[in-house]
Amino acid sequence: MAHRINMKDIAREAGVSVATVSYIINKRSDQSIAPDTVARVNEAIKKLGYVPNLGARALANRKTRLIGLVIPQAETGSRMMLENSFYGEFIAVLEEVLRQSGYSLLLSGEDVNKSYVELARERALDGIVVVGLPADQDARLLLEENIPLVFVDSYLEGNAYSSVNIQDEEGGYLACDYLIKNGHRNIAFVSGFLTQEGVNRKRFRGYGKALSENGIGEKEEYVLSGRISYSYGIEAGRQIAAMKVRPTAVFATADILALGIMRGLKSEGLRVPRDVSLIGFDDGFLAMSAEPSLTSIHQDAGQKARVTARLLFAQMDKGAACIENLVLPLSLTVRDSVRRI
Repeated sequence: MAHRINMKDIAREAGVSVATVSYIINKRSDQSIAPDTVARVNEAIKKLGYVPNLGARALANRKTRLIGLVIPQAETGSRMMLENSFYGEFIAVLEEVLRQSGYSLLLSGEDVNKSYVELARERALDGIVVVGLPADQDARLLLEENIPLVFVDSYLEGNAYSSVNIQDEEGGYLACDYLIKNGHRNIAFVSGFLTQEGVNRKRFRGYGKALSENGIGEKEEYVLSGRISYSYGIEAGRQIAAMKVRPTAVFATADILALGIMRGLKSEGLRVPRDVSLIGFDDGFLAMSAEPSLTSIHQDAGQKARVTARLLFAQMDKGAACIENLVLPLSLTVRDSVRRI
């Protein structure tokens, strides 16, 4: 078996002590080492092809350098992470930021009936990010584990947790108000499941507020909810096409839903925006690449990921004293899917 290069080999090559090599490799900020010594050690590392033993380092430091990202699934068998482009961008940016700071991201799409605490215990995570937590129970259990954590798109009671949300209700309002300003009064709402409290419920309230302010009553038959998926969007589009009094516009709470609705309408001989106007939510690459291009409520998934990482690092460094609850702004991106009537 080939000899595994270790710190003793590097120390011998660089002409320094093993302790000095350890300080440099582990980036010890409490030690002052001459720049030429650091350069000599780094050159020895490069020459010998040294690769850190992350397992040994984790045992020594009681740190795994692992951050868990948990995206709860709305129901068994759901593939929400893979279908929704928002998650793709969020995950990509979060992984990059963590990697640049020496951490690895462990991604888990937890089933609805499994506790997120199990993941934290099994993997000995240094921190955890949970997106779209549907209830407070697991949040309290995670807090009791004393693991740094940040909740994203999770509306939890109290301020015991760091969280990053967007102006979800305002987003629903912006979407519906824009449709009304373009002459639409029969406006359908299509979303993920309307839980007691969550992003879909918030967006629904914004939709209702815009209707109310303009003297338009909500119609129960215009409110459709199911999985946030392309396939459910197709189903909803077909339902809308079959309505006796068909809405002239639809607000979908995710772009992936909106694209499905567009396909469902098309299968019934209807076109966007000629027959039905459509507006989505997220404004990722799906909105830009749709035909016609999709008007959408813009949220910055990359910014959300970077802010999430910052809040997590703050907790890992200073503990509960760094709890923050941030709400990021939204905007409307106008494209070609809404027609003035």
